[in-house]
Amino acid sequence: MKENILRKFWNILKKELMLTLALAAAVISLFITPPSAELLEKIDWRTLGILLMMLTVLEGFKQENVLGPVVHAASKIKKMRVLSLFLIFGVFFSSMFVTNDVSLIIFVPLTILLFRQGGREEYILPVISMENIAAIRGSLLTPFGSPQNLFLYGQADINVWKFMLHMSPLSVMSAVLLIIFVTVLYRKDLGLRVVEKAGESETTNSGETVKETKKGKIYMALFALVLLVIVTRTSLWPVAVLIVTGTIIATDRGIFKKVDYVLILTFLCFFVFSSSIAANQGIADILKKAVAGREYFWAIGLSQIISNVPASIVLYPFSENFAGLIYGADTAGLVSLIGSLASVINYRIYVREYPENGGKFVKVFTLISWAFFVIVVVPGYLLSRWNFFS
Repeated sequence: MKENILRKFWNILKKELMLTLALAAAVISLFITPPSAELLEKIDWRTLGILLMMLTVLEGFKQENVLGPVVHAASKIKKMRVLSLFLIFGVFFSSMFVTNDVSLIIFVPLTILLFRQGGREEYILPVISMENIAAIRGSLLTPFGSPQNLFLYGQADINVWKFMLHMSPLSVMSAVLLIIFVTVLYRKDLGLRVVEKAGESETTNSGETVKETKKGKIYMALFALVLLVIVTRTSLWPVAVLIVTGTIIATDRGIFKKVDYVLILTFLCFFVFSSSIAANQGIADILKKAVAGREYFWAIGLSQIISNVPASIVLYPFSENFAGLIYGADTAGLVSLIGSLASVINYRIYVREYPENGGKFVKVFTLISWAFFVIVVVPGYLLSRWNFFS
């Protein structure tokens, strides 16, 4: 029994590189600052609790096909430019509420299926690359759009409306650029249509009638509760965790088997690492001098090594410019696949369908993302001078 558990844990570590790195960092940091009650208190249990609720409820969303009406509408569009814009902005807007990774999980397989059925497979890679950008840049608008926003908003003494005000210039600029990118993609034939195939055998649930379910309504209510907890910053978040978990245990306990506990454990390990390093005054002083005033570029750079979520956790204790840190973390995913976990998810979805095209994905993704990054990196840096707390 014990050997089976250890073997399973070892297999998870081999498969989940980010968790392995986080666990190693946490273990090493405990030799720098030995574990103590004070260290446990510094771990952001509130963010972990909210993350557990959010991930659980979003698994329910996927199971109950809550976004089914959007999927159904996409299957009816026949013009490629309109269909691409619909899918890309479906990701852009849904990522603001259901997080960037979930929006990609919903829309990328749908894009592959619709373009394959429509005889336009050559457009799959550029469009899902733009969907990746849409997920990264759409989710930055809200505190709950991405894990790093969820964490950083939880640390900042700022209300949700002011947060969204500061993030809105980047969001609007990104939306305009995405429209331009799509127009350039179809510049040779703006009226290009999907190819109608007779006797198409491959089907999708998107054509089925979407019905509301009792569980779907329950998950919508629980999602509203989670958003209320995030927006109000209530100290009663443990009660909300009990309500969410208790309700799901009573109505749909099987959903707990599908929750991404690896992400939660990764968060925990990086919280331990960050708290331990910050508790060592000598190391903390060195890092503060290195990071302070350069948060924007530190966030972008470090994210290319450990991705933007853990980079936000590690850098926050040593940052003085909150805007620089969050703008950098929300821009980092445009540089490389490693920069954002959402990009890795996009890659995994694509190579499951086209295992021989992994290198091609990286090439197209990098080309389009860098074209976007080069345009937004300077405006993002200039905006990082805008004080969130003034």
